[in-house]
Amino acid sequence: MGIAVEALFTSALGLQPPWVVDDVRLDIAKRRIDFEIGCHTSRLACPACGAATQPVHDRLRRSWRHLDFFQFEAWLHCDVPRVACGACGKTTQVAVPWARAASGFTAAFEALALILCLDLPVRQAAELLRCKDKRLWRRIEFYVAQARALEDFAGVRTVGIDETSLRRGQHYITVVHDLDRKRLLFATEGREHRTVVEFAEDLKAHGGDPAQVRHVCMDMSAAYAKGVALALPEAQISYDRFHVVSMAIEAMDQVRRAEMATDAQAVRAALGAGGRKTLRQLLWGMRRNPSTWSARQLQAMHWLQRSTLKSARAWRLKMALRAVYARATAHNSIEQAASDLRAWLSWARRCRLEPFKKLAATLKERFDAVVRGMVDHRSNAFVEAMNGLLQQAKRAARGFRTSQNFIAIAYLRMSKLKHLPASPFAPAMPT
Repeated sequence: MGIAVEALFTSALGLQPPWVVDDVRLDIAKRRIDFEIGCHTSRLACPACGAATQPVHDRLRRSWRHLDFFQFEAWLHCDVPRVACGACGKTTQVAVPWARAASGFTAAFEALALILCLDLPVRQAAELLRCKDKRLWRRIEFYVAQARALEDFAGVRTVGIDETSLRRGQHYITVVHDLDRKRLLFATEGREHRTVVEFAEDLKAHGGDPAQVRHVCMDMSAAYAKGVALALPEAQISYDRFHVVSMAIEAMDQVRRAEMATDAQAVRAALGAGGRKTLRQLLWGMRRNPSTWSARQLQAMHWLQRSTLKSARAWRLKMALRAVYARATAHNSIEQAASDLRAWLSWARRCRLEPFKKLAATLKERFDAVVRGMVDHRSNAFVEAMNGLLQQAKRAARGFRTSQNFIAIAYLRMSKLKHLPASPFAPAMPT
């Protein structure tokens, strides 16, 4: 290679004296290009104490994977100097300008890997980059930890707390989101009250104040409620409206399943020809909103409403609870919401349907927090959406190896981190 080519690559790699490209070797058969970088000086500043013009003691051979050169794998090689410092007495290896310490990738390669992992499963990103996915996980964890250490949580006032499954069985992580800025604040393994305490400690470590958190939206977890009482003393709890309605849907499903198990033949006889198909339409019609019913579901639901089945009563109770929430949103009145909810609870306690009687008792115990969830127009819908995206990513990647992997990718994708490495493909500044 001529000197002009070496100078070209020295500039392309952004090297400054004493670092220069001494040689470039292209192997078309191996689809690989290797850059030999030299450090042309016998004296450098001490990396340990900063003392200037200290002698180079020796040089150690190092290699780094770089961004591909066209279709070729690119590698940088350098005999990196170690400085023997007369001021501090240490012999220390100097830092190279193209990579962080102890990394086998250049900084530009690591930045590209993070960008790919924002949208792709880590295993797929590793295949595109032609490296092991374990090496990418280590980079994700390093840069996420570095970026989170610089995050500022001052001003966090409203949070949503939820759980998401890590793998089959009783393995969960707790996630805490900033509902105002729509970002993931904290994630940790487990779903006990200590997870909320750990969040409060993490909040303080990032400049936030647990006493300034005024509102917590969550499901009806007794463990989370205990944690909020211990760690977020000024926060009011409101129970997520979607969670409450989901509990009503589950109570309705319990009534339907029990009735179909005990009186299935009588129900099919009452339905007449095509009874099995109508039962399937009832299953989905009872769960869906009337505005989304298909023609067959509409016909089946009209039959249900004219019947004397317990399932019909359960469906009316579920729809009545939805109506309570709709009126609370329309009127935005705590008094009206409380009055409507008390009326619904009275009906549910007298309905002779055990699942709804249990639900009524649960809501009565948490009455004030349920009412707040009706009128404050906050919900964990954002948290649930993010959990759904996490589960999709986990399935696409065929599972994460550890909880640390799961949490790291959650932070990378959902925390809106401001201090990650810049893209190596950012547009050039105008001249």
